Amino acid sequence: MKKDISIIGVPMDLGQTRRGVDMGPSAIRYAGVVERLENLTQTIEDLGDIEIGSRERTTTGESNLKNLKAVAEASENLASKVDEVLSNGRFPLVFGGDHSIAIGTIAGLAKHYSNMGVIWYDAHGDLNTGETSPSGNIHGMPLAVSLGIGDSTLTKIGGDHAKIRPENIVIIGARSLDEGEKVLIKEKGIKVFTMHEIDRMGMAAVMEEAIAYLRERDTDGVHLSLDLDGLDPHDAPGVGTPVLGGISYRESHLAMEMLEEANILTSAEFVEVNPILDERNKTATVAVALMGSLFGEKLL
Repeated sequence: MKKDISIIGVPMDLGQTRRGVDMGPSAIRYAGVVERLENLTQTIEDLGDIEIGSRERTTTGESNLKNLKAVAEASENLASKVDEVLSNGRFPLVFGGDHSIAIGTIAGLAKHYSNMGVIWYDAHGDLNTGETSPSGNIHGMPLAVSLGIGDSTLTKIGGDHAKIRPENIVIIGARSLDEGEKVLIKEKGIKVFTMHEIDRMGMAAVMEEAIAYLRERDTDGVHLSLDLDGLDPHDAPGVGTPVLGGISYRESHLAMEMLEEANILTSAEFVEVNPILDERNKTATVAVALMGSLFGEKLL
């Protein structure tokens, strides 16, 4: 079923320390996303980019979180824009930027869904807090923040409450988890398909199980948060935290095709495209191709 899509760019590079990811939205646009999707949708509009503040020289107060104030302000602005898009009956498609932007995306979505599901397509769990993070980089924390766990400056964005339930999360492609994240995954009972499961079961079985799992929970909306480092660096080299042994290009297309066939998604974001680290805009081109499959493009 064709959707009315609104694109929101978030040129955020404050959630981590490697520069260049702020150019991700521009790289995705340059790779022809509007032209690729316009025949697959009812209507598509590009709302431009959210304004991002300046990098902070020091951490704030007692927190070890880098650029906390600026990330929080940008997240508030993004949450408001996502809320506005949904209020207009359109599908929010968000481009990053580093993965800290998911804090704002999910906060905005949570205003409209009381039992939202989340598919976290990523090499990492992004379930760290200030206490467990080895770096203090907020792009490793958005899923924890959305669960209401972490610094209150972030967890209160969009309302001082958890935005999603742990039992409504499915992580796909994990292969680099910090010790604190492993503890939280077990404590909260979060559903995770690591690369071991993908290798052993195959991507088709993983996606069938993931989709069935979310349907069983009667989710009233499902958000896809796709980090390009979920793919193997051979296929998506332009990311800040590449991890070998990832999901292949073709497996990722299959995953997107199955999500389109299931027709369960109500929003999506594609993050961590860094053209400075890329090869001839290869990663942005991959992101656009995956969006094509997600919105109904067929091989035949």
